[in-house]
Amino acid sequence: MKWLLLLHVLGAVMFIGNVVTAAFWKIRAERSGELSHIHRTAKNVMIADYAFTLPGIVLLIGTGEMMAGQLGYSHADWNWMTVSLALFVLTGLLWAAVLIPNQRIMIRESERSLREGKLTPRYRKASRTWDNVGLLASLMPLAVLVLMVVKPF
Repeated sequence: MKWLLLLHVLGAVMFIGNVVTAAFWKIRAERSGELSHIHRTAKNVMIADYAFTLPGIVLLIGTGEMMAGQLGYSHADWNWMTVSLALFVLTGLLWAAVLIPNQRIMIRESERSLREGKLTPRYRKASRTWDNVGLLASLMPLAVLVLMVVKPF
Protein backbone atom coordinates (compact mmCIF):
# COMPACT_ATOMS: atom_id res chain seq x y z
CA MET A 1 0.00 0.00 0.00
CA LYS A 2 2.88 2.40 0.78
CA TRP A 3 4.29 1.94 -2.74
CA LEU A 4 0.89 2.65 -4.26
CA LEU A 5 0.57 5.78 -2.16
CA LEU A 6 4.06 6.92 -3.17
CA LEU A 7 3.26 6.38 -6.86
CA HIS A 8 -0.07 8.13 -6.40
CA VAL A 9 1.60 11.18 -4.85
CA LEU A 10 4.21 11.13 -7.64
CA GLY A 11 1.37 11.14 -10.18
CA ALA A 12 -0.25 14.10 -8.42
CA VAL A 13 3.04 16.02 -8.41
CA MET A 14 3.59 15.32 -12.12
CA PHE A 15 0.02 16.22 -13.03
CA ILE A 16 -0.55 19.33 -10.92
CA GLY A 17 3.05 20.47 -11.25
CA ASN A 18 2.87 20.46 -15.02
CA VAL A 19 -0.55 22.11 -15.10
CA VAL A 20 0.70 25.01 -12.99
CA THR A 21 4.11 25.41 -14.61
CA ALA A 22 2.72 25.24 -18.15
CA ALA A 23 0.48 28.22 -17.46
CA PHE A 24 3.37 30.08 -15.82
CA TRP A 25 5.73 29.61 -18.79
CA LYS A 26 3.02 30.41 -21.34
CA ILE A 27 2.11 33.67 -19.62
CA ARG A 28 5.79 34.63 -19.25
CA ALA A 29 6.43 33.95 -22.94
CA GLU A 30 3.46 36.05 -24.03
CA ARG A 31 4.48 38.91 -21.76
CA SER A 32 7.95 38.89 -23.33
CA GLY A 33 6.40 39.72 -26.69
CA GLU A 34 9.12 37.67 -28.42
CA LEU A 35 7.34 35.72 -31.13
CA SER A 36 9.97 32.97 -31.35
CA HIS A 37 9.82 32.51 -27.57
CA ILE A 38 6.02 32.36 -27.68
CA HIS A 39 6.17 29.75 -30.44
CA ARG A 40 8.76 27.57 -28.64
CA THR A 41 6.76 27.79 -25.42
CA ALA A 42 3.50 26.82 -27.15
CA LYS A 43 5.21 23.73 -28.58
CA ASN A 44 6.94 22.88 -25.30
CA VAL A 45 3.71 23.12 -23.29
CA MET A 46 2.24 20.43 -25.55
CA ILE A 47 5.38 18.28 -25.23
CA ALA A 48 5.28 18.66 -21.43
CA ASP A 49 1.65 17.52 -21.41
CA TYR A 50 2.70 14.26 -23.06
CA ALA A 51 5.83 13.89 -20.91
CA PHE A 52 4.34 14.76 -17.50
CA THR A 53 0.58 15.29 -17.50
CA LEU A 54 -0.37 12.04 -19.25
CA PRO A 55 1.94 9.82 -17.17
CA GLY A 56 0.65 11.64 -14.07
CA ILE A 57 -2.91 10.83 -15.09
CA VAL A 58 -2.04 7.16 -15.60
CA LEU A 59 -0.36 6.98 -12.19
CA LEU A 60 -3.24 8.79 -10.47
CA ILE A 61 -5.98 6.66 -11.98
CA GLY A 62 -4.12 3.35 -11.74
CA THR A 63 -2.92 3.70 -8.17
CA GLY A 64 -6.08 5.48 -7.04
CA GLU A 65 -8.27 2.65 -8.27
CA MET A 66 -6.03 0.04 -6.66
CA MET A 67 -5.98 1.82 -3.30
CA ALA A 68 -9.72 2.46 -3.40
CA GLY A 69 -10.30 -1.25 -3.98
CA GLN A 70 -7.99 -2.23 -1.14
CA LEU A 71 -9.66 0.23 1.23
CA GLY A 72 -13.18 -0.82 0.26
CA TYR A 73 -14.34 2.43 -1.36
CA SER A 74 -17.22 2.05 -3.78
CA HIS A 75 -17.91 4.11 -6.90
CA ALA A 76 -21.60 3.81 -6.03
CA ASP A 77 -21.28 5.79 -2.78
CA TRP A 78 -21.24 9.58 -2.51
CA ASN A 79 -17.97 10.41 -0.80
CA TRP A 80 -14.80 12.45 -1.23
CA MET A 81 -13.43 9.88 -3.67
CA THR A 82 -16.40 9.90 -6.05
CA VAL A 83 -16.52 13.72 -6.02
CA SER A 84 -12.76 13.77 -6.66
CA LEU A 85 -13.11 11.31 -9.51
CA ALA A 86 -15.94 13.36 -11.06
CA LEU A 87 -13.84 16.54 -10.88
CA PHE A 88 -10.86 14.69 -12.34
CA VAL A 89 -12.96 13.37 -15.24
CA LEU A 90 -14.41 16.84 -15.87
CA THR A 91 -10.87 18.24 -15.92
CA GLY A 92 -9.92 15.59 -18.48
CA LEU A 93 -12.91 16.44 -20.64
CA LEU A 94 -11.98 20.14 -20.61
CA TRP A 95 -8.41 19.25 -21.43
CA ALA A 96 -9.40 17.00 -24.36
CA ALA A 97 -12.25 19.14 -25.71
CA VAL A 98 -10.87 22.65 -25.23
CA LEU A 99 -7.28 22.93 -24.05
CA ILE A 100 -5.56 20.56 -26.48
CA PRO A 101 -7.37 21.90 -29.57
CA ASN A 102 -6.58 25.48 -28.54
CA GLN A 103 -2.98 24.52 -27.81
CA ARG A 104 -2.71 23.16 -31.36
CA ILE A 105 -4.17 26.39 -32.73
CA MET A 106 -1.68 28.38 -30.66
CA ILE A 107 1.22 26.34 -32.06
CA ARG A 108 0.07 26.82 -35.67
CA GLU A 109 -0.80 30.48 -35.20
CA SER A 110 2.41 31.30 -33.33
CA GLU A 111 4.33 29.87 -36.29
CA ARG A 112 2.22 32.01 -38.62
CA SER A 113 2.82 34.98 -36.32
CA LEU A 114 6.57 34.52 -36.79
CA ARG A 115 6.11 34.91 -40.56
CA GLU A 116 3.79 37.93 -40.20
CA GLY A 117 5.78 39.66 -37.45
CA LYS A 118 2.91 39.95 -34.94
CA LEU A 119 0.56 37.69 -33.02
CA THR A 120 -2.45 36.79 -35.11
CA PRO A 121 -5.99 37.43 -33.86
CA ARG A 122 -6.61 33.68 -34.00
CA TYR A 123 -3.65 33.07 -31.68
CA ARG A 124 -4.92 35.70 -29.25
CA LYS A 125 -8.41 34.17 -29.23
CA ALA A 126 -7.09 30.63 -28.68
CA SER A 127 -4.78 31.92 -25.95
CA ARG A 128 -7.62 33.68 -24.11
CA THR A 129 -9.75 30.54 -24.30
CA TRP A 130 -6.82 28.43 -23.09
CA ASP A 131 -6.23 30.85 -20.20
CA ASN A 132 -9.87 30.97 -19.08
CA VAL A 133 -10.68 27.28 -19.43
CA GLY A 134 -7.20 26.39 -18.19
CA LEU A 135 -7.84 28.29 -14.97
CA LEU A 136 -10.92 26.17 -14.32
CA ALA A 137 -9.07 23.01 -15.36
CA SER A 138 -6.31 23.95 -12.88
CA LEU A 139 -8.59 24.74 -9.95
CA MET A 140 -10.48 21.46 -10.15
CA PRO A 141 -7.39 19.27 -9.59
CA LEU A 142 -6.42 21.51 -6.69
CA ALA A 143 -9.88 20.89 -5.22
CA VAL A 144 -9.29 17.16 -5.76
CA LEU A 145 -5.99 17.46 -3.91
CA VAL A 146 -7.77 19.10 -0.96
CA LEU A 147 -10.44 16.38 -0.97
CA MET A 148 -7.79 13.65 -1.06
CA VAL A 149 -5.92 15.08 1.90
CA VAL A 150 -8.86 16.25 4.07
CA LYS A 151 -11.38 13.51 3.15
CA PRO A 152 -14.28 15.62 4.50
CA PHE A 153 -17.06 13.08 3.84
